[in-house]
Amino acid sequence: MLWARDERGFVASRVRLRRAGAARCRVRADLAARGKPGLWDVGLSVTGNGARRFCLADPMILSQWEHRGGACTRVILTERDATATVHYTCAGGGFGQSVITLLTPRSIRVDTQGIAGDGPFAYRLYARRAGECGQR
Repeated sequence: MLWARDERGFVASRVRLRRAGAARCRVRADLAARGKPGLWDVGLSVTGNGARRFCLADPMILSQWEHRGGACTRVILTERDATATVHYTCAGGGFGQSVITLLTPRSIRVDTQGIAGDGPFAYRLYARRAGECGQR
């Protein structure tokens, strides 16, 4: 597989760049650029109450939070300004669709729904970047 960087530093296979198009890759680059890897507080409350801290190497994992430990493939369906719609399918079952909104460079809202295990799920996540991994 060949790898390439676009003008914003996003690394992707050339196959994906041709198939998905530059616009779809730009959303991924925006999430990576604005939602940087690091320590993130993730929870269900807009105020941050009850949030748990995670070290995320790739903030795009927020789009498949219900299946974050699974081997999933993601497809960016739409992108508009600071919002992207992502559909994902996981090996062994399960799928979902999420609308990711970049509220600020350090804050992301994710509206997600799909099927996990034997039933449906739907909820809204809030994530705030808290610093670099290794910090407390």
